[in-house]
Amino acid sequence: MLERTDAALVEAARNGDVSSFGELYRRHYVTAVGIAYCAASDRHLAEDAAQEAFAVACRDLDRLRRADRFAGWLGGICRKVARRLAKSKSRSRLLTDVTLPASVDHADERANLVRQSVQRLSEKAREVILLHYFSGLSHEQIAAVLGTSPQAIHGRLIRARRKLAEDLRRNGLGRRER
Repeated sequence: MLERTDAALVEAARNGDVSSFGELYRRHYVTAVGIAYCAASDRHLAEDAAQEAFAVACRDLDRLRRADRFAGWLGGICRKVARRLAKSKSRSRLLTDVTLPASVDHADERANLVRQSVQRLSEKAREVILLHYFSGLSHEQIAAVLGTSPQAIHGRLIRARRKLAEDLRRNGLGRRER
């Protein structure tokens, strides 16, 4: 059986097929969390934002003009919801949802430094890094989600990698140890 396109699933969901919206949810949930995380910088908040974004998308599905643009439309909703939720939270609750133990091994310390470097990137740079490396999306898939071209994503990814490498070097992670 051929996999139905997002456009076909949107049309079916508009006609009352709940399982079609469930399939859209299954396909796009991880990406939605990734987009929300880029805007909110908090995993739990990102999950809440993704859930709320899907509720908004379900409610407003008839407002989507082009059914083939569902991923990009959902991405925009995720960003808006995540920013709104982040503004309503205090700064102290946004810092991290992980408490590091007093004795952190070297690998954990390096992972934490990488996480911090990713957080220091601009939102656009953080978005492409997280969607590509952590959500595993291709340039084409990221372009569909963000409403741009694969070539633009390729360029953003190159610039984001450079900035990340510079930040990691400044913080002692980019040098070769001899």
